Amino acid sequence: MVVDPYQKRESKKYKNPIPSREYIASWLKKCTDLISQKNLEKRFGIIHQEEKKALRRRLRAMERDGQIIYTRNRCYITPENLQVVQGKVIGHRDGYGFLRSETLKDDLWLSSEQMKSCIHGDLILAHIIKSDKRGRNAARFLKILKPNTSLIVGRYYINDNVKFVIPDDARFNFKIFILSSIRESITIGSIVVVKLNKHLIRNNKKQGLIVEVLGKEMNTNLAIDIALRTYSIPFLWSEEVKKQLCMIDNKIHQCDLENRIDLRHLPFFTIDDEDACDFDDAIFCKKKINLEEGWNLWVAISDVSYYIQPNTALDKAALERGTSIYFPSLVIPMLPEKISTDVCSLNPNEERLCLICEMSLSNKGELISYKHYEAIICSHGRFTYNEIFKIWNGDVFLCAKYKKFLKDIKNLLRLQKTFNKDDISKKGIYFENIVPKFILDSNLRIKNIYPNIRNDAHKFIESCMILANIASASFVEQHKYSVLFRNHNRPKKDNVISFRLFLKELGLTLLGGEAPESIHYSDLLRKISNRPEYEMIQTILLRSMQQAVYSPDNCGHFGLSLSSYVHFTSPIRRYPDLILHRVIKHLLLEEQLIPLKNSHTSLYNITEIKKIGVHCSMTERRADEANRDVMDWLKCDFMNKKIGHILTGVISNVTSFGFFVRLNQFFIEGLVHITSLQDDYYYFDSLGLKLIGKSNKHIYRLGDTLQVKVSSVNLNERKIELSLI
Repeated sequence: MVVDPYQKRESKKYKNPIPSREYIASWLKKCTDLISQKNLEKRFGIIHQEEKKALRRRLRAMERDGQIIYTRNRCYITPENLQVVQGKVIGHRDGYGFLRSETLKDDLWLSSEQMKSCIHGDLILAHIIKSDKRGRNAARFLKILKPNTSLIVGRYYINDNVKFVIPDDARFNFKIFILSSIRESITIGSIVVVKLNKHLIRNNKKQGLIVEVLGKEMNTNLAIDIALRTYSIPFLWSEEVKKQLCMIDNKIHQCDLENRIDLRHLPFFTIDDEDACDFDDAIFCKKKINLEEGWNLWVAISDVSYYIQPNTALDKAALERGTSIYFPSLVIPMLPEKISTDVCSLNPNEERLCLICEMSLSNKGELISYKHYEAIICSHGRFTYNEIFKIWNGDVFLCAKYKKFLKDIKNLLRLQKTFNKDDISKKGIYFENIVPKFILDSNLRIKNIYPNIRNDAHKFIESCMILANIASASFVEQHKYSVLFRNHNRPKKDNVISFRLFLKELGLTLLGGEAPESIHYSDLLRKISNRPEYEMIQTILLRSMQQAVYSPDNCGHFGLSLSSYVHFTSPIRRYPDLILHRVIKHLLLEEQLIPLKNSHTSLYNITEIKKIGVHCSMTERRADEANRDVMDWLKCDFMNKKIGHILTGVISNVTSFGFFVRLNQFFIEGLVHITSLQDDYYYFDSLGLKLIGKSNKHIYRLGDTLQVKVSSVNLNERKIELSLI
C-alpha cells in the first residue's frame, strides 16, 4: 500500500479510508497515459469491495468537479496530461466531421470512426491529437457534454419489414431505425419528424420515435415546416401566452397617457416595403426656424415594452424566439399577431404609444443633441419606399393622390439630400447589394424574379434609424447601464491578408497597413464603384468580415465605423431592442425621480444580459439559416423547370470542387463541378480564388462571364448542377 500524505485526515473522516483526492490527482498527473479503476485499485492496494465502491464514488466526485476526466474507454486522466477541448460537432454527408471550438482558430478533423460516438450538433469533450498527413489537427472523442436533442426531419422507408428514416439533413450520416410512431401506418416516402432514443447503441445503430408526419409531396409550406423543425424554432403559442393576450386591451385609455407627451398633431409617416405587415417605426422632420441651424428629426418607435412586461409568459416566449422570421409565404413573429400587427403596429390613423428619439441635426445632417421620452402619436400615412421615391421624382398621379402630405414628404427629400452630401455613414462600409425579389404564384411557387434595387427612400430611412441607434447608444453609455450593444469586430488578420492577395490579382490595393480601418474599405469601394468587378469585390469583402453579435461588452461597430451602437428601432421583431427600451424608460424615470414600483421597466445584471446576448445572436443566425433553406428549395423548384436551358452567368465563388455561377436572368446560383471540366486537370489556387488548368493554363476566376446549361436539380439536397457550353 502506498503512503498517502493525507492519510491521517482521511482516517478521522472514514472508518476504512481510501487515498485522498489530492493524492489521487497528484499520482495521476505523473501518469502520461490513461489508467483504469482496476489499475488504480492495484496501485493503491485496494482489495475489499467496500473500499472499491468508495474509490468509485470518489473518482466520480472528482470527475464532477473537473479534477479528472473519465474517457469513453473507462479510463481516467488529469486535464493537465490531456490536451482537451470542448466544441460542437459539425457532421459531413460523407461520414466524417469537424469539431468547432470557440477557443481554437481552426476546426478539428473528426474521422468516420470518431463520428460513431457522436452526431452533428452534439457538444463534446475531445482530445486534440497531432496533425495527420494532410497537415490538419484531429480530435479524438472523449465524452458527450450536451447531446443534440433536436428533432430530426427525414424520409420514412420500409425494407424487409425494417422501418427506418433517412435524415433530410445530410450532416446526420446515418439511418434511424424506428421503434414506434404516432400512427400505425405511414406511407413510404413520407416526410416525418423523429426524436432520437439513444445516440449510440450496439453496432452503432440509432433508434428513434416518429413524433409527427409532415406530408409527402414537397411544397413551400412543407419546406417551411421542415426548416422550423430542423432548426428547433418555436412556432406555437402556449396557453399561458394566449391567456395573457386576452388581458391586453386594444384601446388606449387616459391612464395609459400618464407622463406621455402628446404628438398626435405631428404628421408622422411609416415608410416600409409593400409586403410589410408590422410597422414599428415612424418619422417626422422639419427645418429649424433659423434656416442656418439645421433640422429637427423625430423617430417614433412602438412602445412594445409597455405591453410586454419582464418575466411574463409573453416575455419568455419573445426571448425564446429572439427575432421574427420572414419566410416567403409566412411570418413566424417574435410576438403574437395581436401585438405585432395590431396593438403595437403603427397603423395609419390609429393612436399608438411610442418611445421617441427626438434629434437635433446640423445642416450637414450631423447629430448635435437628442432626447428620449414616452409619447402618443397617430400615423398620418402608410407609404412604401417606391411611393416616396416616385413622389420625390415628381410622379403626377401620386403627387395628386397625397397632395395634403406633399409639404412634409418634400421635407424628407430635403433632409435626404443633406444626408447624401454628408452621409453619417461615409466612414463606414456601405454595401450596394442587389437583392432578388421573388414573386410567388397562387401555389406559393416562384412565378417571377426581379432585382430589388434600393432607392434613396430606403437609404433615407436607414440613415434616420442609424442616427436613432447612435443617440440611444450614447444615452445608455452616459448612464453606464448594462445593455446589449450591437458589436461588429474588425476582420481577422488572416482574412485581411487573403483579401489583399485577392485584390493584388486585380491590380488593386487596400490601404491601412496590418489593421485597416473602415474608412480604408469604404474608400476602396468608392474607387471601384464603376468597375465591372465591383459586385464581385464587394462580395469577397463581405465574406472577409466577421459576423455582428449582441454583447454587453461594448466593442464598437467596425462596419459602421462607430465606437458604440445599439438596436433601438425594431422592438416588435427583435428582442435586444425590447430590452433597450426597458432600460431607457427606467433611466428616464430615474431622471424624473418618478417611483419605479409600478413601472413596466426592468434592468438586468451582467450575467443575465450576457446570456441573453449569446441567445439572441444564436436566434439571429438560426433565422437566417432557416430562411436560406426555404429559399434554396424554392430556387431549386423553380430551376427544375429550366433543365436543359442555356443561360448566361457570372462566377460568384470558386472552391476546390468547382465554381458557382450566378445566373444573370434569375439571380440564382448553380455549381459547375470540377469533374465536369474534362478538357484538362484543374487545380485550385486558394489565394487567387481561381481554378487553373495544368496543361492549357486556362483560368476560371471570380467575375468571369460564361454560358452554362442547367444539367440537373436535386430538390432534396437543394443543389443546382450546371455544365459549361
